[in-house]
Amino acid sequence: MIFQVLHKTNYQYDNFVSYCHNMATLKPRNMEGQKLLDFKLEIGPQTSEISERLDFFGNHLTRFSIQEPHNQLKVVSKSIIERNYQDITARYQSDACRSVTMQQATVCMNSLTPECLDARQYILESPLIRKIAPAIREYGAESFQPNRSVFDAARELMQRIYTDFQFVPGFSDVATPLHEVFAERKGVCQDFAQIAIACIRSVGLPTRYMSGYIETIPPEGKEKLIGADASHAWFSVYIPGFGWVDFDPTNNLIPENQHLVVAWGRDYYDVPPLKGVIYSNGNNEMSVSVDIREAKFDQNTVSL
Repeated sequence: MIFQVLHKTNYQYDNFVSYCHNMATLKPRNMEGQKLLDFKLEIGPQTSEISERLDFFGNHLTRFSIQEPHNQLKVVSKSIIERNYQDITARYQSDACRSVTMQQATVCMNSLTPECLDARQYILESPLIRKIAPAIREYGAESFQPNRSVFDAARELMQRIYTDFQFVPGFSDVATPLHEVFAERKGVCQDFAQIAIACIRSVGLPTRYMSGYIETIPPEGKEKLIGADASHAWFSVYIPGFGWVDFDPTNNLIPENQHLVVAWGRDYYDVPPLKGVIYSNGNNEMSVSVDIREAKFDQNTVSL
């Protein structure tokens, strides 16, 4: 399947900004099951400096500065992404993958193979997932037993979070401590992903934060609303011998083609779509819209 993604971010400032410096994580990754066919980033006002590099995790990071007075910042990313994930999902749900127990995975994580050494960094504390509260540890331990399949335990945890937590936009933000989200049993997709990550790290298994998009399917007979899609987050567990396996606790889904990956890291702090500093005073208002459409793409005739 081929998707066209339009992601618009708009900042409106009360007073003029004399200077801003920003970092954008908006360019989707190339990876197994996903290919970036085209990408374009539009920024207004015009940038005075702009550069792109890969960050520590291999994500595309764009740095840009604007050094002229402005009271509005617009950042628009346009992507065309090919997604073919069904065979990968089938491999992860195979009997062989589901036979890997937590005990076996823990033993493997003590080995010195390059794959396990790389995965082990996702067991450590991260900026937003530090001291894991005892209640969260207990919640995770209910699913992860030594002789149980890692895949089945992760899927059960995904299902439990979907059932036990309420999706409430506006309840939390980046600064809301994880233990508060857990105690209130409500939040948004980034909270649910980070709750799952904390649970699984607390039993000694590598888990990373996935940032991207999910296509919204309208009710039968209804037209899809422009901008109705959203940035999304889910989690991925490392299963030795099979690699990283994704789970979406917000929707109780194992991601396939409708989940489009932009970046991954230890938690949200590593991969926000846009962050930066400004020289100004007063308040600002941000609005975001995302639109995902199935598309036909011919590299010789179509461009963003």
